[in-house]
Amino acid sequence: MSLKKSRVIAIVGTFVLAFLCHFMYQLLPNFAFSIFFPVNESIWEHMKILYTSILLYGIVDFFVLKRVYSHNFFLNLFVLSFSSIIIYLALFLPIYYSIGENMFLAIGLMLVTYIIVYIMSYYILSMDEKNNMIIWILLMIMGYIILGYLTYRPFKNDLFFDPRDEVYGIKKR
Repeated sequence: MSLKKSRVIAIVGTFVLAFLCHFMYQLLPNFAFSIFFPVNESIWEHMKILYTSILLYGIVDFFVLKRVYSHNFFLNLFVLSFSSIIIYLALFLPIYYSIGENMFLAIGLMLVTYIIVYIMSYYILSMDEKNNMIIWILLMIMGYIILGYLTYRPFKNDLFFDPRDEVYGIKKR
């Protein structure tokens, strides 16, 4: 399979996983899932959807691409997962603050974000440089530490506020 074709399939696969990620904590509310999946409807918690769906699809990608593109595969995952959050927020927040919440627009921007990061992925995987996978794996784990920490200790601003339940972070049961 060509790299271009695999990136198009990755966009679709990651987008489908995003919908599953959205509901995982509701289905199985526990500490581990609170780290990986959104626990409320705040903007920040939804960044876990981007981060986790890319890394979950990365498992599939690893087996599809490992023979040809393994030398910078983990660099690719790190760049995609972190940059997806930055790109999405850069696209979403100006629109959100000017017109408010719109589910279809939010989902559309998520798809646009996936398209952008998988274009980046094409170029990263095409590079010849070899990278130290341990560094990139540790940085991805650090990403989850930050996401998890901010679930339980969120800042008190709009990014972390859940307008549906009117809470910051995880609801106390």
